[in-house]
Amino acid sequence: MDFPKHIAIGADHAGFKYKSELKKWLEEKGVDVKDFGTDSIESVDYPDYVHPTCNYIEDKNCDFGILICGSGNGVSMTANKHQGIRAALCWKQEISSLARLHNNANIVCIPARFIPLEEAFKIVEIFLTTDFEGGRHTRRVEKIPSC
Repeated sequence: MDFPKHIAIGADHAGFKYKSELKKWLEEKGVDVKDFGTDSIESVDYPDYVHPTCNYIEDKNCDFGILICGSGNGVSMTANKHQGIRAALCWKQEISSLARLHNNANIVCIPARFIPLEEAFKIVEIFLTTDFEGGRHTRRVEKIPSC
């Protein structure tokens, strides 16, 4: 199972611990991780970390990203305002797999307050190592952007 060589990651204060652990775990697997913060558990506004992460991906600096907040909803909603982003809120391994297989998602959003860290590792691994199925799903994914 091959991981991408380079990914982007960002989190708010609620996702800081998971971000730190996921980053370390990915770097141990040889992945170069561009970290857009935050760098502590002090309260911050998640859009300040989501937008730079998404811009980095939209600018073709890497293909995939990870965003983490308490529920995963805030980072997902913010990320999906970007035309080149398909962010998927994943709380189960099966959701992560389908987000890649059927939706060609390029950012996985993790709800740190609702899943154990070990589950987050599994969700991210599945997300980063699952290929888009294409076929009938391609036309659906092409219809996602609003402009």
